[in-house]
Amino acid sequence: MIRVLLADDQALVRGALAAMLGLEPDIEVVAQVSSGEEVLPAAQRTSPDVALLDVQMPGKDGLAAAAELHRALPACRVVVCTTFGRPGYLARAMAAGAVGFVVKDAPPEQLVDAVRRVHAGLRVVDPALAAESLATGASPLTDRERDVLWAAHDGGTVADIARALNLSEGTVRNHLSSAIGKTGARTRAEAVRLAEDRGWL
Repeated sequence: MIRVLLADDQALVRGALAAMLGLEPDIEVVAQVSSGEEVLPAAQRTSPDVALLDVQMPGKDGLAAAAELHRALPACRVVVCTTFGRPGYLARAMAAGAVGFVVKDAPPEQLVDAVRRVHAGLRVVDPALAAESLATGASPLTDRERDVLWAAHDGGTVADIARALNLSEGTVRNHLSSAIGKTGARTRAEAVRLAEDRGWL
């Protein structure tokens, strides 16, 4: 049996994935969680062979959870399964140790096939997303620029961002200016939107 852990903050989606995978004779869903913080403890309790992780979850996202899981339990094969098929997410997922990346609107048999293939030691990546990722290229943002853009996401002032990240206002302005230039945006709001669309945040 292939033991699977599911992490998705949407109960309906999580339940549907569990029901679908549970129909397969060689797959058993051994854990279901709704946040990135729950992934590692659940994996340590249930020893899954494969973890299917959503990207956007409250608190710790699926990419951070994937990295944590890969470090602690490298034998568990991580597949990122998300609605948001963005090129930057693919690169970040692979850097975090994921061996698969599938989008939720793929046919059910593709997801089942992905679970079996990664369990067999293969990598599985949505082909259209792989092509788009190659065309878009890697994120030009530094970790700090990404942090500053993410903090700017809710429209706070430079002072708000500086307080949240424990930086000086001048440093925040410099990082924002650099991120705006690298994304080709005219404003920081546009830089946030472009970076999100490309999966760089």
